[in-house]
Amino acid sequence: MATSLRRASFTASSSSPTDTDDEGVRGTCEDASICKRFAVSVGYWQDPYIQHLVRLSKERKAPEINRGYFARVHGVSQLIKAFLRKTECNCQILNLGAGMDTTFWRLKDEDLLPSKYFEIDFPMIVTRKLHSIKLKPLLSKPILDLHSEDTLQMDGHMLDSTRYAIIGADLRDIPELEEKLKKCNMNTQLPTLLIAECVLVYMTPEQSTNLLKWAAKSFETAMFINYEQVNMDDRFGQIMIENLRRRQCDLAGVETCKSLESQKERLLSSGWESASAVDMMELYSRLPRAEVSRIESLEFLDEMELLEQLMQHYCLCWATKGGSELGLKEVTY
Repeated sequence: MATSLRRASFTASSSSPTDTDDEGVRGTCEDASICKRFAVSVGYWQDPYIQHLVRLSKERKAPEINRGYFARVHGVSQLIKAFLRKTECNCQILNLGAGMDTTFWRLKDEDLLPSKYFEIDFPMIVTRKLHSIKLKPLLSKPILDLHSEDTLQMDGHMLDSTRYAIIGADLRDIPELEEKLKKCNMNTQLPTLLIAECVLVYMTPEQSTNLLKWAAKSFETAMFINYEQVNMDDRFGQIMIENLRRRQCDLAGVETCKSLESQKERLLSSGWESASAVDMMELYSRLPRAEVSRIESLEFLDEMELLEQLMQHYCLCWATKGGSELGLKEVTY
């Protein structure tokens, strides 16, 4: 089995005009991955896998950035684990725009893997991640150990195994996305958790609404986690938008990021039955005191006000549909 993964070929793909248009968005995947890698290196949280996917930045990241990523990783992780416990892991996870995320491997270490874990991202990003998986035994071995067939389904933009699949697809093209997921044995009857971290904001409101409606319609029992910007109408929000534009990265869906209410409303109007939202400063204020003391001792933070401004412009939202017998509506961070 291991040899079939090592010998699998990674076919080269040619660029299209859309690839060029999306270059700025792909760049944000690189930025986020490098920030997480740096925060892990300082000791904010443990992740033995990220070093095999992402280079360590020579440039120090500001303490407020590191604390922001800690809150993000903690909040998303708590919601994922709450869903897994409610479903007793008899479920599937779709990580939309997964980038270099390592959640699959960390869940396996905690014996919290769902029935199947799917990652979807741009084909170019998937090719790069597959290359690392192929070369690094720490990444490939857990996939192979859980695989029940003699051979793996794999090409340059896709790997499908018994418990893990990674798929190169455009989330704006729902028919293509659905077709590729079904080829990798997505089960619409299973309780399903969908995760999107700073993904929907790079789509137009129409495109993200289509994705949210498709998710609500496709699964009888489901939960959606969305982490992204909020309160973007004020001066600080405008500066964030301008900084990204200077890097050829447009927040095409920023109009849905006006407030926590607008974030919840977009979910409810797309077919989700319940929706909750909290800004990251609120989440940070509710972190266990021992954890806050630990991370605040790692680095001196000169300007608490800057941390507050930054965290007030990101939020964690989650929505549920069905699953009343599982208590999904009770899930919180």
